[in-house]
Amino acid sequence: MRSALLLCSVAAVGLAQEARQATGVKVGEVTPDSAIIWVRHTQAAERNWKGIAAKGKGGMNVPLTAKGSANDLEGAAPGAPGRVRVRAGLRQDLADALSTPWVDVTAATDFSHQFRLAGLKPHTQYHYATETAAPGGKPVHGALRGSFRTAPLPHEQAEVTFTVVTGMMYADMDHRDGFHIYESMLKVNPQFIVPTGDSVYYDNENPRATSVALARYHWDRMYSLPRHIAFHLRVPGYWEKDDHDTLENDCWPTMDSPLMKPLTFDEGRRLFLQQVPMSERTYRTFRWGKGLQVWLVEGRDFRSPNDRPDGPGKTIWGAEQKRWLKESLLASDADWRVLVSPTPLVGPDRGNKGDNHANKAFTHEGNEIRKWIQENVSGNFFVACGDRHWQYHSVHPETKVNEFSCGPASDEHAGGSPGEDRTYHRFHRVQGGFLSVTVTRTGDIVFRHHDVKGAVVYEYKQARRPGA
Repeated sequence: MRSALLLCSVAAVGLAQEARQATGVKVGEVTPDSAIIWVRHTQAAERNWKGIAAKGKGGMNVPLTAKGSANDLEGAAPGAPGRVRVRAGLRQDLADALSTPWVDVTAATDFSHQFRLAGLKPHTQYHYATETAAPGGKPVHGALRGSFRTAPLPHEQAEVTFTVVTGMMYADMDHRDGFHIYESMLKVNPQFIVPTGDSVYYDNENPRATSVALARYHWDRMYSLPRHIAFHLRVPGYWEKDDHDTLENDCWPTMDSPLMKPLTFDEGRRLFLQQVPMSERTYRTFRWGKGLQVWLVEGRDFRSPNDRPDGPGKTIWGAEQKRWLKESLLASDADWRVLVSPTPLVGPDRGNKGDNHANKAFTHEGNEIRKWIQENVSGNFFVACGDRHWQYHSVHPETKVNEFSCGPASDEHAGGSPGEDRTYHRFHRVQGGFLSVTVTRTGDIVFRHHDVKGAVVYEYKQARRPGA
């Protein structure tokens, strides 16, 4: 459920209890004048730290209690009926805060609500509190407080940094409180983050998400971790989905998936929209000042079966999305254009894979897109991708398209590279970490690969073009 509501004046309410938001807050889709804030009311203030152990690989079923409830598992953060609202303002103490009305939340939306704040000032720091209350409005619980900055206007020259992540397998987490990268990314002070997909793994880690309840459990245990909550209270995001957080490995809409039944692709698609702050359309573009425009693409909903014979009719992105992408890229006057893709466009990838534009299975569309980029937007266009479990900077030998793979969220999750290929690679590293992208005040763009503790392991810089 979403609200498109302007903030309205309301008196501050005294907070008498601890916060009941065990899965934290997510701010997303920030523009110069708007943002979406995702709020969820939970039964308890924290996740279930002492439940049945469910951490492990393989997608095995985990023994539950006699009731068979996912709420009994370690990491569960069950929701509860109640009310939620957002207060936001320019002052850190929220003395000037305005408020949304209270909204009732129910099991239909996993006890969450997405508030769209409109009429905000560009390039401005906002502070907010998300509040919950029991059904009927009493008692009111404690609040979670955070902040975010709105985007600059398209003509403004402003420094901006964002981070790109992928591959957050719970079984490969490198700290009890959440991945190291979430503390490390705060050190680069990003204005936003782009999770490229595989934020959870429904299919090949325990417990396999063969129901809506178990799928929601995967999101609850990932985003109820203290490090992840702390990060997202300070950094907004633009989420993408991929295969593991839609249904199963390398999936497509018409795929028959006995492994995941009765959970379906359509249910996975709806669950994603319920768990992150965004609108219904999962491909979109957004602007951060004169220097940067970012495109996010949808790689699952429109794709042909991976095993269909290749040719002009075989697609990952679909005709409508490709048309939108080309038209919006050509219309952009940003200094730098960055496409963030859930899967690679350049690679190279393993020969036995057939899931992305770097694979032989999608050669026709891959060649079409790379050639179009070369002929229309070369010089100030880059690809940042997720999905692959190693970091790299590749340059396509024929079209010279630059691609940066962010690498997995932990060292434990790294692997699978076909090896360094110097006809493509300018950098290649089979370890975890994240990618940061900075447009400087002088208009240059800098791509940096970081290890899980935040150290820079590779840097690529391109200067602003004269007259740009």
